Amino acid sequence: MRLGRKNKKTESIKTVQTVLRETRNNSPIFSRFAVQTRTERQLYTTLRESVPIIDAALCKIIRLIGGFKIVTSSAESQKIADSFVKNVRTNGEMMGLESFVLCYLDSLLTYGQAVGEIVPDSGGEGICALYNASLDDVEIRADSSPLKLAVYTLGNGTAEKPKHPERIFATLLNPKPGTVCGTSILSGLPFVSSILLRIFESVKTNWERVGDIRFAVTLNPDSNGSAVSRENAQAVADEWKKAMRSDSVCDFVSVGDVSIKVIGAESDMPDCDIPVRHILEQIIAKLGIPPFLLGISWSSTERMSEQQADILTSELAYYRTVLEPVITKIVSAHLKMCGYNDSFKIEWDKINLQDAVELSQARLNNANAMNIERQIGAEVQNEG
Repeated sequence: MRLGRKNKKTESIKTVQTVLRETRNNSPIFSRFAVQTRTERQLYTTLRESVPIIDAALCKIIRLIGGFKIVTSSAESQKIADSFVKNVRTNGEMMGLESFVLCYLDSLLTYGQAVGEIVPDSGGEGICALYNASLDDVEIRADSSPLKLAVYTLGNGTAEKPKHPERIFATLLNPKPGTVCGTSILSGLPFVSSILLRIFESVKTNWERVGDIRFAVTLNPDSNGSAVSRENAQAVADEWKKAMRSDSVCDFVSVGDVSIKVIGAESDMPDCDIPVRHILEQIIAKLGIPPFLLGISWSSTERMSEQQADILTSELAYYRTVLEPVITKIVSAHLKMCGYNDSFKIEWDKINLQDAVELSQARLNNANAMNIERQIGAEVQNEG
């Protein structure tokens, strides 16, 4: 239905009683709330760049979240909603509300918080574009109440409140009590990831030493006990260099007692499979991704894989509930700016075909059970 001119009254929220009012310097407590630093965000970015399995797991979660559609209560608003979801500009040249939501989820998983902005049309008739803000350019604080979030822009080292704060929205992932700082899904991984990178660096160094063999050429004194002169040692070294050249094949011929050994041939390469697997188990357990989705074929039964898929489905459902308020705010704002106040709902795509088959099988089993119960009840009544 079309919007009316009536103003809806809003109830004021009382101040929370369990939050500390002032600090020692009589400044608001909100400035003391924990905030995420740029160094911490750079650490999470480096983790994704340095450990490919972390980046692959996050990309899998983002892609498996699936698409969605908006279903409104009227045909007119449905056309406007469909056109907006498909054609709205996001972050420059990208199109569609789904691309904005996926980028928003990427920031939310990596850093534990995400900030977006609505760019209205110049004529005020709907939303022109959506923008994923960089967390390095903004700062999330508590507003007049700890139940409200305010996003400040950072310019010249100072935080300023934007001119249109109603167009900016933010989401925190698993915020800690008493703070306005989200918790990244990568929290807890820097320590184990540093061990994994240390192992990979050691493997690289060992293969550089063992794979590219180094030789130790020793020229011993002759049987008469005469010392080896500098000229003889230099001649042997020059001939050895000629023999080891990669662009030609030649033999090494020497006179005297010359011994040649491979440096490091006595030591074995340390086995890193077990420690690497232990570390990867910790990383995968933190990210909540089944190993087979990342190409890791650990010993697991088919039943175990189904249970892991069910756990992943619940994780994806949780992330969808986190994103729904953002989608609702954006679509609601666009419909109101276009002159509609119709109700709508978000319908997500099925995560995969296996879930649909299992749900259908469960409904079939329930229907068969109800049919059997009716037959038994009818037989009991006939016997009575």
